[in-house]
Amino acid sequence: MTEAETPRGTIDADGLLDERRFVVETGLAARVARVCEPVLRDLGFRLVRVKITAVGGCTVQIMAEKPDGTMTVDDCETVSQTLSPVLDVEDPVSQPHRLEISSPGLDRPLVRVSDFERALGHEAKIEMAIAVNGRKRFRGFIRGIDDAGGADPFVRIERVAVKPDEEALVALRLREVDEAKLVLTDDLIRAALRASKEAMRAAEPEEEESEPVVAPPKERRRGPGRFAKGAKAKSGHLAESQAGVPASKRPRGPAPGQTSSKSE
Repeated sequence: MTEAETPRGTIDADGLLDERRFVVETGLAARVARVCEPVLRDLGFRLVRVKITAVGGCTVQIMAEKPDGTMTVDDCETVSQTLSPVLDVEDPVSQPHRLEISSPGLDRPLVRVSDFERALGHEAKIEMAIAVNGRKRFRGFIRGIDDAGGADPFVRIERVAVKPDEEALVALRLREVDEAKLVLTDDLIRAALRASKEAMRAAEPEEEESEPVVAPPKERRRGPGRFAKGAKAKSGHLAESQAGVPASKRPRGPAPGQTSSKSE
């Protein structure tokens, strides 16, 4: 089977902040999302998902990110400090609850076209709100997006563990997806590590090439020479000091003007 992947970049980078979510919440979580989305946008973030659980009595989990898919601990703190008083005023959740701000993570939910585009070639689990060929749950590799810039895009999935009488490649309408998320695999982890290293290299300032530092030439001074006054006598003194001394008893130190490589 030939893979036909949709080219990346079908969404204008300037419009990523306002990019539509096709996978959205219902009920109480949808009310929270309507309060959160404009606040997050003003901060330069976009909503990924709102999930309300019974953990600790009641926990409102808000998953957000920057348009490039990043979300740091400091970003989570900024969102929490800004969003908490807004939720207190709007009060979409009447009962006492705990607010939790988080990043999407590697096995992230897929809610926008750009999420699926970034995930091309990776494995995902998708649950449909409306059955397709009698099936609601699909697991497979994301192979492409049809009509990515349109109002009704489809994601193409190459299924794993397909029965002989079933089609391996299926097209799923995004607006009918109830939940979709990446599967945490070794390939996904390696891709995330590569992207992290590339981002770190891009953030490093380029070092300017500097010219090599060359020490100025030293002025060579001529010594007294062997014809200088007293030079012969000095040389003769050394010769005389060893005259008549057996070779075995003469000092074996370095000759004058040399250094010894032996350390004491």
